[in-house]
Amino acid sequence: MNTPSKLLPLFLALLLFLIPLTFILNTSTQTYKPFHGLTATTSNHRHKNIDHSFSVSKAISLNITHCFPAELPSNPITDNHCCPSKPSFSNLIDFKDFASPNATLRVRKPFHMLDEQYIAKFEKGIALMKALPQDDPRSFIQQAKVHCAYCNGAYHLEPPFQDTKFDIHVSWFFFPFHRWYMYFFERILGNLIGDPDFALPFWNWDSAEGMQMPSCFTDHNSSLYNQLRHQKHLPPHVVDLNYHLDDSYVPSQQQVSYNLGTMYKQMVLASTTELFMGSPFRLGDNNPHPGMGSVEVAPHNTLHSWIGGADTPHHEDMGTFYTAARDPIFYVHHANMDRMWAIWKTLGEGRRDYSDEDWLDSEFYFYDENADFVRVKVRDCVDTKKLGYVYQDVDLPWLRTPPTSRKSKLLRQRKKDEVLSWKPIKFPLVLDSVTSVIVKRPKKKRSREEREKEEEVLVMEGIEFGSDKYVKFDVHVDDDEERLSNPDETEFVGSFVNVPHGHGHNITTTFKVAISKVLENLEVAEDDDVLVTLVPRVGQGDLILGNIKIEFFPRELKD
Repeated sequence: MNTPSKLLPLFLALLLFLIPLTFILNTSTQTYKPFHGLTATTSNHRHKNIDHSFSVSKAISLNITHCFPAELPSNPITDNHCCPSKPSFSNLIDFKDFASPNATLRVRKPFHMLDEQYIAKFEKGIALMKALPQDDPRSFIQQAKVHCAYCNGAYHLEPPFQDTKFDIHVSWFFFPFHRWYMYFFERILGNLIGDPDFALPFWNWDSAEGMQMPSCFTDHNSSLYNQLRHQKHLPPHVVDLNYHLDDSYVPSQQQVSYNLGTMYKQMVLASTTELFMGSPFRLGDNNPHPGMGSVEVAPHNTLHSWIGGADTPHHEDMGTFYTAARDPIFYVHHANMDRMWAIWKTLGEGRRDYSDEDWLDSEFYFYDENADFVRVKVRDCVDTKKLGYVYQDVDLPWLRTPPTSRKSKLLRQRKKDEVLSWKPIKFPLVLDSVTSVIVKRPKKKRSREEREKEEEVLVMEGIEFGSDKYVKFDVHVDDDEERLSNPDETEFVGSFVNVPHGHGHNITTTFKVAISKVLENLEVAEDDDVLVTLVPRVGQGDLILGNIKIEFFPRELKD
């Protein structure tokens, strides 16, 4: 029989073996995220580096010490030096300048409700920005370079992911980046005109009163003027929020109806966080373009294209991201995009921001009104009141104009039966013509409680195209190929749009469209399948689609 004295050496030997083994197993599950060496003037900058599945942070932080030549499309009208003025890293500041709870909030107002004095202040601020030395980080050209750098791969992720070029589009970073961008732009304007309470106006293109380019942007003597705009789209031409490079005539009132239908679908049907805000992209993910949110597709991308010049190689300035911010209208367009984020969270059905720490702790860098280099986190911009501003309440006519169907249920069923009799479509497919496919539904006859908790989503995955290609296709459900529905009709459920940026590589992404309310309104919520019709509008044959399926997304994300 072994005595305790004989067991002790065995126990110690086993312990010495297990301790290093445990350390190896633990460290092998962690993701290495080195600190990039920047020294901030404030502390408590980062959280622990813990892998997402084991609570290690996968928040995005850029290797800001290196800014590379931007990736531009072929035949660009400018060079690829998009990097803003090189910062003084010794003076890096972590953002802490939150508005006091008792402070008077700046109120961003719609252009069509501004008086001449306010417009003059805005024009003066832009003129003063343009007059600053070009190497001043607050100058207009340097502010425009910020967008080019963040959109066209000038910044890379930190080692060991330094080969991944960062793009703030086509993911959950679209809204927070642009909110911070407009915030600092607004503060620079206010500082230059000596009015710290100045608020950036917004272009209210989601209501009939604002559905044309504000006239002050067309004055050749104004600092707001830009010659690289589509000349046929100047006032009183009504904007097309679902534009696809087709300038065929649509009566103004009909175009307003189309626009309101588009806004309803993008804001109301997109009831989950991912559908509205875009898909997650974390440190170490293979694909930096996981998927756009609803309003990033349209009206964001579509209006960029609608404004951009018709005679420039890539519809510069606004029609391509490397030059978009060189047009002053960019900033009021994005102010309204930021307003859409604020409004969406008030529409109920569990709408709220991501609570994911990887999103909240991700970082961007900007210059403030004092030309100080500032590091910001996503978590610090989710509440506009903490940043000192709100939007003026104006009418939301699109909330009262849900799309309707002008086709009978019998006609829709007959068209579906025709497609069912065809040879099944094989994926992946090149989308070079109108294509209809039957998609099986994994669940039908859902209870009311199930419908309230989950959104039924049409998922188009493996969408691949050249980064410098303008591509657009429309998506219809249970429609008629011979008489396709318009944007203000129920069967038209959404559009996929890519604004060209970069060159020489392909983008692979996913597009998602909510269809729960669509199926209910078409009285087909208990059907076994849906008929999906894809209509290429721009770039026929330039896009490959990997697959179409239906998934269910929770309406409210749990903490």
